[in-house]
Amino acid sequence: MTTRPLILREGEPPQLVHLSRSTAEALQASGALTMTRADRSGWWEVAAGTQVGVIEVAGLEVILRPKIDINRLVFLMGFARRPSHWRDDLVHLDQDVALPEALADAFLALARRAVDQGLLKGYVTVDDSLPVLRGRIREADQLRRRFGREVPLEVRYDDFTVDIPENQLILAAAQRLLALPGVGRRHRGGLQRLRLQLADVSRLHSGVQPSWTPSRLNARYVPALELAELILGGRSFEQRVGDTVVTGYLLNMAKIFEDFVTVALREAIRPFGGRSQLQYGAFLDEAETVPVKPDFVWLEQGVARLVVDAKYKAEKPSGFPQADLYQLLAYCTVLGLDEGHLVYAKGAEDERTHVVKQVGVRIIAHTLDLDASPSDLLAQIAGLVRDIHPANSSHPALGTTKP
Repeated sequence: MTTRPLILREGEPPQLVHLSRSTAEALQASGALTMTRADRSGWWEVAAGTQVGVIEVAGLEVILRPKIDINRLVFLMGFARRPSHWRDDLVHLDQDVALPEALADAFLALARRAVDQGLLKGYVTVDDSLPVLRGRIREADQLRRRFGREVPLEVRYDDFTVDIPENQLILAAAQRLLALPGVGRRHRGGLQRLRLQLADVSRLHSGVQPSWTPSRLNARYVPALELAELILGGRSFEQRVGDTVVTGYLLNMAKIFEDFVTVALREAIRPFGGRSQLQYGAFLDEAETVPVKPDFVWLEQGVARLVVDAKYKAEKPSGFPQADLYQLLAYCTVLGLDEGHLVYAKGAEDERTHVVKQVGVRIIAHTLDLDASPSDLLAQIAGLVRDIHPANSSHPALGTTKP
């Protein structure tokens, strides 16, 4: 049994690792690693892909670290969810520990700060069947369910309770962390105490996440709530491969990058007017049997004027090494545009312009430096919008100087 964790960093060369057949098959099934058989029996070349987090199988803990600062990762995720609120680092994680452990550290500190002053309460509308009148009668339900009987009464009333979305999210994040591999004993006591404090709060159904709005009343909860949403946004899994169980908690860097870029573009282009649409739906063929979905399209008076696709790293499948260019050419053709834009994470591809023969369509590749501070990263997006907007930097509200 392997006791030391296998630490892999995104973008680094593969490591040579000895694995049993069942462990190798379970790791391959997770889809999070790039694995190639070595020349020696039982040995594998293992590298991180574009997912980060932790996987546990047969006593082996595999820690997948992002190539960017973990706090920058949290900012990218947070901004994509709530851009009006995330303009800087709201939470700070320890980048020297595995992702689940870092999340647990930060969440416990923020959650204690929120709930130790007393659980937040709020009014919730409740539908109930009661022997006495409370609130008002739901007349339609009373007639349909009780057939003229006087009791019980089908009523609706407002209850001042701790069972509100804010507390439900805190509880759900604590439960998720307790189930994650990589969250050690030193965190479990604090998470269990937090769960006991929230004993009167109902659990969320799987896949359901209630909405909440930052306000003066829940201000002390906000940092914990923001982190709770990010924790719940990760992929937690447990699957059986043969007789071997593999568990994990993973975040997809490609999806995080795509979500951040498209939301940041939408926010930066607002002063130009028009309408932004993320995951714009269209068809490649006239019969409308081949759907295409550009990441970001900006429309003016209902007409597409700008198309952008976000790529965390260049897609180069075997036999199709320039897939990104072909894809964007298809988008430009469908939308009737003579220019399209690709946005990569810096280091994944070079900035360059490709002019397609015969048709003259320009495909321009841009890069974003994800190691920059949040303010500098947003400034890069603002500069990109100034450069690529069809008005050609003429809008006075945004200026013309590239940062």
